Amino acid sequence: MEQINAYVLIIAASVIIILSYFFGEISRKTNIPSVLMLLTLGILLRQLLISTMGKVIDLLPLLELLGIVGLIMIVLEAALDLDLCREKLPLLLKALWVSIVSLFVSAFAIAGIFMGLLNTDLINALIYAIPLSIMSSAIVIPSVANLNKDKKEFMIYESAFSDILGIMFFFMLIQSAEASSIGQVVGSISLNLILTLLLSIVASYGLIYVFHKLKSDIRLFLLIAVLILLYALGKMLHLSSLIIILAFGLILNNRWIFFKGKIKEYINDDSIQDVYQQLRLVTIESSFVVRTFFFVIFGLSISISSLLNFKVLLISLLIIIFIYGVRWIVVRLFIRKNYLLEWSIAPRGLITVLLFFNIPIEFTIVEFQSEILLVVIIVSSIIMTIGMIKFGKQSDNLIVDIDLSEEMSGSLESQID
Repeated sequence: MEQINAYVLIIAASVIIILSYFFGEISRKTNIPSVLMLLTLGILLRQLLISTMGKVIDLLPLLELLGIVGLIMIVLEAALDLDLCREKLPLLLKALWVSIVSLFVSAFAIAGIFMGLLNTDLINALIYAIPLSIMSSAIVIPSVANLNKDKKEFMIYESAFSDILGIMFFFMLIQSAEASSIGQVVGSISLNLILTLLLSIVASYGLIYVFHKLKSDIRLFLLIAVLILLYALGKMLHLSSLIIILAFGLILNNRWIFFKGKIKEYINDDSIQDVYQQLRLVTIESSFVVRTFFFVIFGLSISISSLLNFKVLLISLLIIIFIYGVRWIVVRLFIRKNYLLEWSIAPRGLITVLLFFNIPIEFTIVEFQSEILLVVIIVSSIIMTIGMIKFGKQSDNLIVDIDLSEEMSGSLESQID
């Protein structure tokens, strides 16, 4: 096997990061998602490698590793941006309901496509459909930076909820797929959630207390290493590990809610604020690097000729129609006014690809072709681009129209207080 010069790899990695930065700047000015540029860069690199070396290096194991780390960083980044305050409660609830309805209705609709065209059962079809039903916060969050405050916050919250709920739904479905009855499924999921929540709360309080006391300059990457360790151990124990990451980020960002009374006496708010600000910066920077290499390597793995397969195009087109058909209904129900921008922002991306790597072999659908993922990712990103260019400059604020009973709203507000 031909060895690649280490300096060539260093130069290539550096150039990719530099290009990714400029892609981000172009994205902010043109509303063209940087993921499309990164995928294109990966595809061009593939053609370059084939023309110079005659082959492409197998980087799928690295892609999976980047995906796992990226998943953790994306959820942590989203959690560190979620403010649980009374003023944002209607916006949070709206984003939560839109993400729940869109996720579950889209998942069952796409599962119906797979059952009809790929000759599979409901469970297998759902396991394949869930990743394609999850909105990618890795694409949404950097893409909505220039929107007005209400629309930007709504899209960040919705994409974060979509990621978190979709991932939980996916892994819980796999873990309970072999259960013999509905009761066993409910029991398994309930026990899993209770154990994970208990571990998440204990670990979050413990980590915040310990790390805000540390004075070392390297405590942030030590903290990230501990979070990744907890995630991996949780996965090995079949727990919903992302709840640990989510809980830690939420508690750290909303410490005035979770550290009250006597507990508040054991912490120094200025020190915790310092940890929060530095961790948020490190998380944003790390997510940028991971996303960059993930999408470039994903582009490297793509064969253009395989995209011309009729069945791939047919299934992909049907998936896109169902995704945006469902979203049209949902955003009209929950937003009702100036909803076309929100309707157009529903890209698929890193989470979709990562979850496909996590489908156990016993649930494999032999007829499914992975190129479907690429077509859906590209088309949904293009639709988002068109929507951002056409509707992204609107100055109308998001109108909150959720019909919540006073009892439900008051109950939730009292919990936050």
